[in-house]
Amino acid sequence: MSPSAEHSAPLLQVRDLCKYFPVMSKGFFKKEIGTVRAADQINFDLMPGETLGIVGESGCGKTTTARTILRALQPTRGEILFRTDGQQQDLATMSDVELKPLRTQMQMIFQDPFSSLNPRMSVGDIVGEPLGIHGIASGDERRDRVEQMLVKVGLRGEHMNRYPHAFSGGQRQRIGIARALIMHPSLVVADEAVSALDVSVQAQVINLLEDLQDELNLTYIFVAHDLSVVRHICDRVAVMYAGRIVELADTAEIFDDPKHPYTRGLMSAVPHPDPDRTMNFEMSGEVADPADLPSGCPFHPRCPHTQDDCKAEHPALEALSEKRQAACHHVAEIGD
Repeated sequence: MSPSAEHSAPLLQVRDLCKYFPVMSKGFFKKEIGTVRAADQINFDLMPGETLGIVGESGCGKTTTARTILRALQPTRGEILFRTDGQQQDLATMSDVELKPLRTQMQMIFQDPFSSLNPRMSVGDIVGEPLGIHGIASGDERRDRVEQMLVKVGLRGEHMNRYPHAFSGGQRQRIGIARALIMHPSLVVADEAVSALDVSVQAQVINLLEDLQDELNLTYIFVAHDLSVVRHICDRVAVMYAGRIVELADTAEIFDDPKHPYTRGLMSAVPHPDPDRTMNFEMSGEVADPADLPSGCPFHPRCPHTQDDCKAEHPALEALSEKRQAACHHVAEIGD
């Protein structure tokens, strides 16, 4: 994150964002019998030039949160305050027509570089399609812009006339990155953008994302489950469990001194290169079912520090310091 970003206004402010999905009964006469709380009361600010990592086990709601912020999903309630041209606009209340001009400022890099590219379209058409949809460029100008962006992401101009099947996984992801950046957005959501790639290719793509961030003044939301990647690329980390953020802090603080029991459990599961080191997992049991959450703190059935109040009352996300928050009744009592 650039030094100037620390003193500027937030690019994005998320307030009490919720995304619920109904659970319907089987049979002809369907009725709602439950609710999946995929994202529940999400709150955070995102500064210009910053990279915020969102981590957690599969099913914790991190991808749903990211897609709801971009309005790929309609939020159930809450505010998504996005700053553009010096003014804040609430994306949560906008119609699709009202959102269209803002789509140029918010883009997504998808997880799977194979299924996210249309095999019937050439690379030039894939990368240049957003320019046509928004009426920004056509003809030679569009072709020139596409060629420049392909070179910027490490490909060659002649790749424009080829089709996705002719490229490796890493090259396909570079095409996806070029498509996301062709509109020069300010906010980019990378949803598990390197998880489908080989380790060596992951490093190349991560370095590319960092270089492009510096060059194009990008702000990232980086959704991932690989904590080593998160530690390398993110300025801050939000840890999610059962649809809620349970800890939010600078990356160094999260990794060096995790406070929430769930965060500690995640860190204890990270493989260590020392073969003689014994791994002591601090978690057991299964991930909470978002359609049938336990009472109180959703993590209490798996937590080694559970007490009676944990079973009765859901802890709020509270500030531990100026830049750190955690949702745990007994976070101050948990030793190092």
